[in-house]
Amino acid sequence: MIFDKIKEIIVDQLGVEEDIVNPDANIQDDLGADSLDIVDLIQTIEDEYDLSIPDEAVENIKTVGDIVSYVEKNVEAE
Repeated sequence: MIFDKIKEIIVDQLGVEEDIVNPDANIQDDLGADSLDIVDLIQTIEDEYDLSIPDEAVENIKTVGDIVSYVEKNVEAE
């Protein structure tokens, strides 16, 4: 499932507890990511799913659920 993989990436990269990573968690406010963390996170997700997330889409990504929705809409079904 996409959410589980993204959650794993977030826990690994941001060093946060798994139980606080949920679709409603705000990446900056709840998970403590700064702008550099977000760039690294987006890069890892792009590599993982072989896609490119444009800057204007990144600006609209505020929560874990936003990332999951974007990936689900832009990745070919496996």
